[in-house]
Amino acid sequence: MRTGSELNNAVKPFQVEDRARTLRLLAVTLLVLLGGMVAVIVIPTNLWPLKIVAGTLVALVQIRLFIFYHDYLHGAIFAKTKYASGFFAVVGVYMMAVRTVWKETHDYHHKHNAKLIGSAIGSFPVVTVGMWKVMTPTQKRLYRFIRHPVSVFGGYFTVFLIGMTFAPFKREPKRHFMGPVSVLIHISAFIAAGLIFDWVTALCLIVYPSFLALGLGSFLFYVQHNFPGMQLRDRRAWDYTFAALRSSSMFDMPAILHWFTGNIGYHHIHHLNHRIPFYRLPEAMAALPELQEPGRASWAPRDIVACFQLAIWDPEQNRMLNWSEVNAQVEPVKASPAV
Repeated sequence: MRTGSELNNAVKPFQVEDRARTLRLLAVTLLVLLGGMVAVIVIPTNLWPLKIVAGTLVALVQIRLFIFYHDYLHGAIFAKTKYASGFFAVVGVYMMAVRTVWKETHDYHHKHNAKLIGSAIGSFPVVTVGMWKVMTPTQKRLYRFIRHPVSVFGGYFTVFLIGMTFAPFKREPKRHFMGPVSVLIHISAFIAAGLIFDWVTALCLIVYPSFLALGLGSFLFYVQHNFPGMQLRDRRAWDYTFAALRSSSMFDMPAILHWFTGNIGYHHIHHLNHRIPFYRLPEAMAALPELQEPGRASWAPRDIVACFQLAIWDPEQNRMLNWSEVNAQVEPVKASPAV
């Protein structure tokens, strides 16, 4: 069994980018995205169910395009390439995850992944039993809301429209002014599409794909660090390699969904070395035995439910408690009223 440093050295060869392959994959992605958009526009409005199908294709390809953006900001693809900067700046605005905000929060997430204190920036928060006991009722309600399926799948509103645009702008207006601008562009694109075509087309071309793509993206991000069997450590015992392999999941899905999601399901490998291009993650996993037994999740309803049942971390039991256990074991028992 290799040590953490030995394993980190072992994955380094996979961080070498094949630039021609990157360009080819990006070109195919953009062509499929364009094809989906054209289909949304040309399908007659009375065939609106087909428009929704085309809009779903646009949404799924948006997820894949986001992975290109994500990898570019990690330096995994197009490193030190000037022409890519402007293109991906546009992608960030299009996805309402502008470069200044995404890089700030996501880089922090990678450096502090699964630390019990201070890991909530760029991620979904996790508190311990001790922390839960001293939280106010309002703080508890907010915590439960943030981790609720409606909030996670509604990431279009909660994570992006609020968390990735207006909240950073409120914190640092000069640095993150492009956040609200991206929202304004998004709304303007919807209105323009409605006036040029019709409002059903505008919904299926602009709003629905973004709602679905950003909602599914938020869910994937949640499950990548909230899954049965996950292990956490406090800041003193925290280790980067341990956090990558034991606090980040492998999301099993059919090959076609791995294509649409840019192999982000191989998340434990991505956290081990974020400079590995997304298309080389399966190659790395197949080559190294240490990467082949991660904690797993999937699209199976039972797995989705299990992930959302996770509530707070119990250091004594070294596991996440579910909400039923929190209510039975952690929440103070209310005294019965006097008779």
